[in-house]
Amino acid sequence: MSTRTPRRTRTALAVAAIAGSAVLATFPLTTASASEGGVAVQYRTSASGATADQSEPWLKVRNTGTTSVALNQVKIRYYFKADSPTATYRFACSWAVKGCSAVTGTFGTLAHPTATADRYLEIGFTSAAGSLAPGADTGDMQLRFYQANWQTLTQSDDYSFQGAPTSYTDWTKVTAQLAGVNVWGTPPAGNEPTEPPTTPPTTPPPGGGATLFDDFSYASHTDPALAAHGWNVRSNSGGPGVPGATWDPSKVTFVSQSGNTVMNLETSSAGTGAGTIHTEVLTKASKFRNGTYAARVKFSDAPKYGPDGDRIVQTFFTINDLKAPMADDYAEYDFEYLPNGGWGEPANILYTTSWETYNPDPWQAVNQHSESRTSFAGWHDLVVTIDDSRITYYVDGAVFGTHDAAYLPERPMSINFNQWLIDLNGQTSTTPRAYDQQVDYVLHVKDQVLTPAQVATKLAALRAAGTAFVDEVPAS
Repeated sequence: MSTRTPRRTRTALAVAAIAGSAVLATFPLTTASASEGGVAVQYRTSASGATADQSEPWLKVRNTGTTSVALNQVKIRYYFKADSPTATYRFACSWAVKGCSAVTGTFGTLAHPTATADRYLEIGFTSAAGSLAPGADTGDMQLRFYQANWQTLTQSDDYSFQGAPTSYTDWTKVTAQLAGVNVWGTPPAGNEPTEPPTTPPTTPPPGGGATLFDDFSYASHTDPALAAHGWNVRSNSGGPGVPGATWDPSKVTFVSQSGNTVMNLETSSAGTGAGTIHTEVLTKASKFRNGTYAARVKFSDAPKYGPDGDRIVQTFFTINDLKAPMADDYAEYDFEYLPNGGWGEPANILYTTSWETYNPDPWQAVNQHSESRTSFAGWHDLVVTIDDSRITYYVDGAVFGTHDAAYLPERPMSINFNQWLIDLNGQTSTTPRAYDQQVDYVLHVKDQVLTPAQVATKLAALRAAGTAFVDEVPAS
């Protein structure tokens, strides 16, 4: 049975990967015409010195086209030179007209470093940011990033830095992509594309890959069909999470919501290890590798009863076993939501993380992650696709993060859902409390990369046919 390893610290999640980090996505340098839609980026900074304790790229995005632009299709990249090869950075939004909760920031590494750039900060938007009408702009976005150890930054050698403007000015050393196509700015030399990106089809691809689908229409955790369909409800002890906690199968239940059955994972605590209960459901087989993984998951910000504040982790992930420290055939791909923070984060944050390997003691991590510091309470459509070149994560139909080929899986994996407490430091009360995570369905399509729209089409077809469960995926 596959089990989770003890979790990493927040700092470890930010460690620059040994095998490389995000590679600059390829896109054409030509600017789209106004009739096709486009955006321009304006820049200023309040941290104008050659050195500073943090970099402050303040940005505005303006719609230069003739049709509305959905901001969740826009990505902005600010390029800089890392202050050391091992430096790690954190992003923050101080203020934004659109609201900081609608702005995301992730870091990546250039495929071809230059004297003034080997990293970039990529700014994105959630669907809550809405759209820009022709001629409209986002308004002020006061953004910043800093070294995790708060060492002084040198900005004078950063490709996108300019200390002179005291008001917003068009700046072409910051690039912008619209729906995956570069429409503004010039990246650092040597990072130009060799070919334009391909546009995925809008209809399901022909052929149909082998499919696992489960609507979680079960009576209880003891329903014989649950085990017969290849699921294990965890009961064995061990990590991750609070030492001494129990993994209780009876806390995995199946409840009716608007005529639909969903799986509910309840995790609870009374402030002690013995009084803490974690929950996990995972496939017995490790037979899943490339293709599309999708699930509809409900995250919770607050407990259903008792005091709030526990450092809880709510997840959907795939994983295989670590055969030895730093073994290069380990693989793991996570959606992890921390409603109350943890791993050094003070408040809610969603991570997607692609793992190459790690060493548990002393701790050393090789991974790449994307993150968004905002509430994700409620239902969300989560999709991750894996092919021979990249791993792409989507949340509610929008790209959340794209990770490189260095993190592709070498061996098959299991599919897992779990909910657990990192520790008891966030809430020390001995008053009982409990949190729910719910799952509507899970889908895997072997060796086929589907867009979120294609996932929705396939899901609708399965449900229209009355299919509650199917597993065509062969054993590995």
